[in-house]
Amino acid sequence: MFSTAFLDIPALAGASGTVRLPGSKSISNRVLLLAALASGTTTVHDLLDSDDTRVMLDALRALGCGIDAAGSTLRITGIGGQLKPGGPLLPLFLGNAGTAMRPLTAALSLLGGDFELSGVPRMHERPIGDLVDALTQLGCRIDYLGNPGYPPLRIRPVDHAALVLDAPIRVRGDVSSQFLTALLLALPLAARKDIVIEVVGELISKPYIEITLNLLARFGIAVRREGWERFTIPAGSRYSSPGDIHVEADASSASYFIALGAIATGASGQDSIRIEGVGADSIQGDIRFIEAARQMGAQVDSGPNWLDVRRGAWPLKAIDLDANHIPDAAMTLAVMALYADGPSTLRNIASWRVKETDRIDAMANEFRKLGATVDSGPDFIRVHPLERSGWQAASIRTYDDHRVAMCFSLAAFNPAGLPVRILEPHCVAKTFPDYFETLFSVAEAPEVPVICIDGPTASGKGTLAAEVARLLGYHYLDSGSLYRVTGLAMRRAGLSAEPQHEAQIAALAAALPLHFTEGKVLLAGEDVSDEIRTEAAGMDASRVSTLPAVREALLALQQRFRQLPGLVADGRDMGTVIFPDAALKVFLTASAAQRAERRHKQLISKGISTTLDSLRSDLEARDARDSSRSVAPLKPAQDARHLDNSQLSIEQSIDQVLNWWQEVQPFKPA
Repeated sequence: MFSTAFLDIPALAGASGTVRLPGSKSISNRVLLLAALASGTTTVHDLLDSDDTRVMLDALRALGCGIDAAGSTLRITGIGGQLKPGGPLLPLFLGNAGTAMRPLTAALSLLGGDFELSGVPRMHERPIGDLVDALTQLGCRIDYLGNPGYPPLRIRPVDHAALVLDAPIRVRGDVSSQFLTALLLALPLAARKDIVIEVVGELISKPYIEITLNLLARFGIAVRREGWERFTIPAGSRYSSPGDIHVEADASSASYFIALGAIATGASGQDSIRIEGVGADSIQGDIRFIEAARQMGAQVDSGPNWLDVRRGAWPLKAIDLDANHIPDAAMTLAVMALYADGPSTLRNIASWRVKETDRIDAMANEFRKLGATVDSGPDFIRVHPLERSGWQAASIRTYDDHRVAMCFSLAAFNPAGLPVRILEPHCVAKTFPDYFETLFSVAEAPEVPVICIDGPTASGKGTLAAEVARLLGYHYLDSGSLYRVTGLAMRRAGLSAEPQHEAQIAALAAALPLHFTEGKVLLAGEDVSDEIRTEAAGMDASRVSTLPAVREALLALQQRFRQLPGLVADGRDMGTVIFPDAALKVFLTASAAQRAERRHKQLISKGISTTLDSLRSDLEARDARDSSRSVAPLKPAQDARHLDNSQLSIEQSIDQVLNWWQEVQPFKPA
């Protein structure tokens, strides 16, 4: 997951390959609560690992459920619908997870405990009054701790004998289907007689209620339904564990890759996006996104647990759609509309306004940044397509809303070849923590951005480059390590940096099983970070780097590090030889005296005895050797920006490089 302040997605073109989606959030949190309320142990397979499910799991642990995790499998021992009496006030923080806040409010109201439920500030702006009203009709005791109608809440215990079960419980259906779901999940706890729920107004998001009813049946609760207006929970209903249950992949998450297949041309000799984990027979309502995508021109084939999508009509066909049945996935249609042959309208989406953010306003605001014309109202949005000349590079504000972030990543496929900046990309952790990594695994960019940081030995280029890469979410290449590891492999093979061994050393270099991770250098899985940082290893690196065949062998290896979303590479010839087309080149310098002092402190801290004079002499000799060698001598690229960090802190150097990077980007302030 990207935890950076922003993520720059370069202009993307082709996309093809296979993606495996995470489990459905809607199914995952329903299954977790049902398993917790049931008697016995439930083994849950393929559960979504996300912020929302972690919030729910934390709450269930606090309630006393037994939870044993093993990879993607979870064993949950339920509480059998009962809490131990007389427990203390239990505060539960539920983040911005509506799929936890609403069902838990209902379930905890009937479990007999004393609770405080709170969340992030946005959760305290999301209405819950209609659910609370329905529960208080029943006799539950719930108080608002802030604004009436909104969390946080105080829930007090109530005797089931005092509950009013004779009259139907009335709940509004036109604000959020989660209110009805919450009641359906909780009321079996009190079903000493038939309990009837009546829906007031038109029920929105009916497919989510179908998910709820389907899962209730798996846990032994057979709800009787009369249309979408009346639901009856039979007397004597009791939760029972199904033993094992599998969570489908998330159909809402599938929408982004269905759209990707419809928008992007094939890449790498393939012509489609294959999506595994969910198919046309899914119990999730958002699978009907396929119908809308086909209306817009996508070609979609499907099987029991897979989808295969490719571009059909181009430009896409404009649509006018009542999207009430696919409220989350409909956001993806809005972005597809940018690539259509006319304005597209999505109607009956008032529920967008009470989600993680006001999604109608949020989407309209960010579309306009891209250059699009947008009309919107209380329950609709109309998006006009963009001509090639109309696209603008934009910094997309995500409003801490995972779906805004994922939707607008698809704008990187614009025909103008402009990048897109996604602010606070970590918000995708709510449902799809690895979304961007998954996107980059199948997408191709005409040009992956590179930042080169070259400089002499001990200039601090490695520390600077690694930190810049971390802050940008880019890959990192320490080219000096490549030569040092080659030197190590040479020594282990009993060779020396002599012309007669050049071909053998080059063969070793070409096949280096090298990986950089968390500041470590791994050779075939072995951490060789310390072994290659000695002065002797540095000398070996300088010697092997003068061998033309070795340099040729390592050239392709280094260029393979150029992967989405970008690369920061440090070395001595990154900007002159390896990546001459880099978007930003920095040549880092410092006086020999300053570099010797830094190296002296570094070696002393490791218990290595040395002197400043000898270090300075070695550095000056190495500088002379590196700058005068016939093959790729150390020198700044003609278009490099010079940075003398003799008197700068590492933080100041980082800030300078990031400022230069911003200067070469086309983004306006968000």
